[in-house]
Amino acid sequence: MTVRIVTDSTAYLPGELLRTHSIEVVPLHVVVGGDDHVEGQDITAAQVAAALRDYTIVTTSRPTPRVFTETYQRLVDEGATAIVSVHLSSQMSGTVEAARLAAAEAPVPVEVIDSQTIGMAMGFAVVAAAEVADGGADARAVTGAVHARLGPSGVLFYVDTLEHLRRGGRIGAASALLGSALSIKPILAVRGGRIVPVEKVRTSSRAVARIEAMVVDHVGRGGHAVDLAVHHLDAAARAEEIASQLRTMVPGTPSVLVVELGAVVGAHVGPGTVAIAVSPRPGEPLDASHGEVTGS
Repeated sequence: MTVRIVTDSTAYLPGELLRTHSIEVVPLHVVVGGDDHVEGQDITAAQVAAALRDYTIVTTSRPTPRVFTETYQRLVDEGATAIVSVHLSSQMSGTVEAARLAAAEAPVPVEVIDSQTIGMAMGFAVVAAAEVADGGADARAVTGAVHARLGPSGVLFYVDTLEHLRRGGRIGAASALLGSALSIKPILAVRGGRIVPVEKVRTSSRAVARIEAMVVDHVGRGGHAVDLAVHHLDAAARAEEIASQLRTMVPGTPSVLVVELGAVVGAHVGPGTVAIAVSPRPGEPLDASHGEVTGS
């Protein structure tokens, strides 16, 4: 059996990982000022950040079922006997629905998984699935690897303003913070596939410090080795600083990836956003030999 892995562009997986594991990416679209663009192909995150700062209207759209149909067929032509297709939360996009419509017509079994998350919290699960598939496992084992990583994973993030989430209709329960948005810096999370408020603090530096401490606490309570990624939109220096902090705060972490958010998610969270994706590795105990887990 040859199981191939498909995800979408909001996993923001680095190109090296995509190539190493032959992971197929179906892109979402972003519309800037009425012009349609394909994420990862003809528009950059920097261009989206500039458009948002200029108050240009920016919207996003899912891939069509036809794109998924063509993708699945191509993988079958390349020898795939089964496909596992992992996508961003159905609470945020219709991408999962489009994938399922195509899967129903595919010539081989296609398991479509709603990750209920986004970014590298999904991306790490996709890589785990690809590693299992590379070892010759069947689709059930590959699907199990995805769920094992998604279950304990999470995303915490800070936005400079809730305005972009409000405009895009993705604000969810965090709408309760809008009335005080000018005087607070919200810490948000993706839980159950939705964006929810976690805490309110007064400054961006305190927001970042609290997110770092929450990540350390999450890792310590879980007791498992973890993969970490720091996402950002037009905040590279801040993201690098956070990654550096986490490398010393979380023992046994081989690396902390710094990955810029792409155009689609960037359009909803806005410039200045930083996020931390935490993906525990079940079965691998936390290596405390590098020191105690400490907060900030």
